[in-house]
Amino acid sequence: MSAVDSVGPEAVPQLQAQVEQIIAEAKKQGASACEVAVSVEQGLSTSVRQGEVETVEFNRDQGFGITLYVGQRKGSASTSASGDAAIRETVAAALAIAKHASEDEAAGLADAALMARELPQLDLYHAWAISPEQAIEQALRCEAAAFAADQRIKNADGTTLNTHQGCRVYGNSHGFVAGYASTRHSLSCVMIAEDGGQMQRDYWYDVNRQGELLADAAGIGQRAAQRAVSRLGARPVPTCEVPVLFSAELATGLFGHFLAAISGGNLYRKSSFLEGALGQQLFPDWLTLDERPHIPRALGSAAFDGDGLATYAKPFVAGGELVSYVLGTYSGRKLGMPSTANSGGVHNLFVSHGAEDQNALLKRMGRGLLVTELMGQGLNMVTGDYSRGAGGFWVENGEIQFPVQEVTIAGNLRDMFKQIVAVGNDLELRSNIRTGSVLIEKMTVAGS
Repeated sequence: MSAVDSVGPEAVPQLQAQVEQIIAEAKKQGASACEVAVSVEQGLSTSVRQGEVETVEFNRDQGFGITLYVGQRKGSASTSASGDAAIRETVAAALAIAKHASEDEAAGLADAALMARELPQLDLYHAWAISPEQAIEQALRCEAAAFAADQRIKNADGTTLNTHQGCRVYGNSHGFVAGYASTRHSLSCVMIAEDGGQMQRDYWYDVNRQGELLADAAGIGQRAAQRAVSRLGARPVPTCEVPVLFSAELATGLFGHFLAAISGGNLYRKSSFLEGALGQQLFPDWLTLDERPHIPRALGSAAFDGDGLATYAKPFVAGGELVSYVLGTYSGRKLGMPSTANSGGVHNLFVSHGAEDQNALLKRMGRGLLVTELMGQGLNMVTGDYSRGAGGFWVENGEIQFPVQEVTIAGNLRDMFKQIVAVGNDLELRSNIRTGSVLIEKMTVAGS
């Protein structure tokens, strides 16, 4: 296994050859089956603060991970070393683990007949020819625009430009070997506003497969500044039970919790509040959640899953009803169900939405809390109980009145999903989960 020259599409044949070499070594050492993922990636990260360059980092990594089977016993090992000796040693380490592992009737590769045959080209690789000097200039321009946006912006907490490219190939002893190259570029800005002895921080960012399509650097800085300034004067509100509107970038987290609750790992371990919920009405009947894995250039797109199965478009929720779990081969076997080609997760989840933007949803809400920040990890996956520290804006008569901080919002996810009143058309496009703002009929807001 030699060092790979490129991280682009031209690296795929070289990585495929390495996968085949590793599989051959595993068979030679006595594995009855195995699967291998090889990757090479590189990136540039630059960050600035207060007009000064803080970091310029270049990284390049290469390595592989192998999972092999001796009958129904499984062992895994990985390495960042290259060379024939590294392959022999890593395979031997995985084999030693497998020989000591207990038998697991669900262990093993996916059925050979289910391996992906035709793989769509998803156009995920767009190298960005940006030099460190250009990256620094963009980050400085972003921060300068933030400082210029409002005199109450007194400090910066870092502006970072990242560009990343990589190539990954997966193969197994059924003869399936496939890979693809991808890129991801981002620019983020965190600013601090100060007025009347109070300080507030907030951020904005953009991410894209194509660096040239990132939002304008100055615009990102201005948005970060405006968000920080808008929070000045924040205060708690008295404890109450009111409607809550999650901004789109936070609403992705609500549906992320839902995906975790219907994922095979939590279901077969009986650690999900949605265990046995297949076929139940969990959302309003107008709501649909569906996966679209083959969208060109989308951040979550993939042609095959972590088991080598072809991904495909499908609903998880249709007409408000849970119609599918999120299953890989192993979790499917544990539950006595077929894989949904979601080993490794969901690729591009779309949440159905209406025609109203966030302002229209504020008017529909009337009185309540617009949540723009969440803190803590207050979710009990077994019961669905949800409690998070929150910040945002108090709304009366459909209009924002003042910023809010130091409150806790609480509810149960089952109730919250059923009480979704509307989803806005202000779609969050920087995430694997594409949703607008989400209005929930009522939650407990605990404050002063």
